[in-house]
Amino acid sequence: MEMPKATEEDKERFRRVVPDHPGVVVKPMFGNLGAFVNGNMFAGLFGSTIGVKLSREDRELLESSERTVPFGPAERPMGGYTGLPDVWNEEGDGDDTRARAWAGKALAYVASLPPKEPKERPKAGKVQP
Repeated sequence: MEMPKATEEDKERFRRVVPDHPGVVVKPMFGNLGAFVNGNMFAGLFGSTIGVKLSREDRELLESSERTVPFGPAERPMGGYTGLPDVWNEEGDGDDTRARAWAGKALAYVASLPPKEPKERPKAGKVQP
């Protein structure tokens, strides 16, 4: 499975697109980035593609009105995420207004979901059944 790495320019664009919100955490993921709220990812970067997790209604609207792309590896795209149109990357206006708007919708949707519970790590020396 091919894992494209984001360039520093891609990462900077992702950080510009992700809403500036006190509950948002941006973390590295496999050479790319993910944006999380309450432990749940609402936006991710895969190579140069930004993917967002939207409500069913918003996802249908975006996918029916724009040339979206699958998000993640071609062999196994991430379910529930929509890749923002590649043409938005190529327009080069540096504005990112549309991408920011959809990232904001993704944040609002994912923030409304139950927080992700942290996984318990087994204590050292304990054998798991």
